[in-house]
Amino acid sequence: MLWHRILQWRRARALPCRHVVGVVTDYLDDALPPRERANFDAHLQICEGCSAYVDQLRQTTRLIGRMPGEPLPDELQAELLDVFRNWKSA
Repeated sequence: MLWHRILQWRRARALPCRHVVGVVTDYLDDALPPRERANFDAHLQICEGCSAYVDQLRQTTRLIGRMPGEPLPDELQAELLDVFRNWKSA
């Protein structure tokens, strides 16, 4: 049992908080490779800040999913599409 805790601690330490923030969407979408997901889970068990961050994102995603969508006016949609099309050239 001790070796399991040591392994878990090493996995948790191998994943810096900034990496957690960078891959949290893949984690929530269950798109991380198994080893990286295990490291992520181990990190969440020892890092209160990252654990709280992931919980907040889960709650936000769940609440946004319940919000009714409103259609965009055609003029606004065209303007947004134009901005996105020209984004890289700016």
